[in-house]
Amino acid sequence: MPSLTAVIQASISWLWTMASSCWNNITALLITLLLLILLLDYGLFRKKSSRFPPGPTPLPLLGNLLLIDFKNPHATVQHLAKRYGTVSSMQAGWHSYVILSGLKIIKEALGQKNERFFERPSFPLLSLAGYKKNCDGILMARNINGWKEQRTFCLTTLKNFGMGKKTLEKRVSEEAGYLCSEFKSKEDSPFNPFNLVNNAVANIICTLTFGDRFEYNDETFLKLMHGTEDIMKALSRNMAQVFASVSWLAYIPGPHHKIRKIYDDISAIFQEIVNEHKKTWNPTFARDFIDVFLEKIEQNNGNPKSSFNEQNLIKIIFDLFTAGTETTATTLLWGLLNMVLHPEVQNRVHEEIEEVLGRDKLPMMEDQPNLPYTNAVVHEMQRYADIAPITLPYITCQDVEINKFVIPKQNTLLQNSEPVKEGDYVRAEKPEPFEIHRSKK
Repeated sequence: MPSLTAVIQASISWLWTMASSCWNNITALLITLLLLILLLDYGLFRKKSSRFPPGPTPLPLLGNLLLIDFKNPHATVQHLAKRYGTVSSMQAGWHSYVILSGLKIIKEALGQKNERFFERPSFPLLSLAGYKKNCDGILMARNINGWKEQRTFCLTTLKNFGMGKKTLEKRVSEEAGYLCSEFKSKEDSPFNPFNLVNNAVANIICTLTFGDRFEYNDETFLKLMHGTEDIMKALSRNMAQVFASVSWLAYIPGPHHKIRKIYDDISAIFQEIVNEHKKTWNPTFARDFIDVFLEKIEQNNGNPKSSFNEQNLIKIIFDLFTAGTETTATTLLWGLLNMVLHPEVQNRVHEEIEEVLGRDKLPMMEDQPNLPYTNAVVHEMQRYADIAPITLPYITCQDVEINKFVIPKQNTLLQNSEPVKEGDYVRAEKPEPFEIHRSKK
């Protein structure tokens, strides 16, 4: 009869044999799965035609994510343009991006806005915020018919309420007066003009959209401004950009979900404003953008294909408020900085305005021909600021030929706008200085 020790040894030996066999099977299975994933990754997502734009070799699964400087993404784009030319490419995860750099190539690709070829791509982070068909605002609207409908409506309505007209000039002049008063109240000590400039620009958007401006210390207004600043910061953070680049990552719990909460907080304020408008809405007298949109909702009631619905109204207000404020305010802040850095330019602008208009009259659009130097400075500020070196993306709806390259359907196009200065590629490592004579040519 075998001893207890022998039984234990035999049992351990048998268990070890089974475990080794099981481990070998698991290892073999994992290796097989890994090879299968790599083959699928290459066959479905990495293999490109010989006419696809050149770019760095992508890694399996990750693509070129490790090459992207998420703190300064446009630097990565400039590097690719310098190395691979005016049409280059990269991959984030399994998604391909084609980068267009330079005025000539951008005009060739998008100059005529061929709607058969291009629309906006989907963004998982926007889906988390409730963006969907017929409810995706205007900036990132995917449905081409909805985008056309809202673009026409927004331009027409905003023009009717003064955009590009003297009525809006009056509002801008009044808001400039409020802004100057705030500046004067701080003249005895240094201050950061960021919030004040943002407040002033946002108030112009508010007058067009809500029908009135806010005091700079208004509690609701401050919540809107802080929320807008927070969402811009959140979107610019590294992880948010990674999750936006790789679609399936957006649905994994993480700090990027903070964007949804911020968006919901801002939208709740807009919803309150819309609700107040609904209580006092008079279809025979439109006070502002919201009133006109409410009328369109009433006209399209029961039409499921219409983009005129209350949810989309909130999305469009959000787009107008955030995008309109951010871009204009950033340009003005760059202008202020360059005026400080170039006091000789500031003095000459002041002298020209005072000489032509005197001390009591504010400059208006009709005064442009009489203020050539000031006009040149404004144009140079806009060129120098370059507030959107990478503009909003498009996605190809079908195979598109650009230059000598073929871009397949469902590839994202990014416009590298930094080189669009002299009509050709400008080296990014040596930015051009603030030069007024350029804009006077």
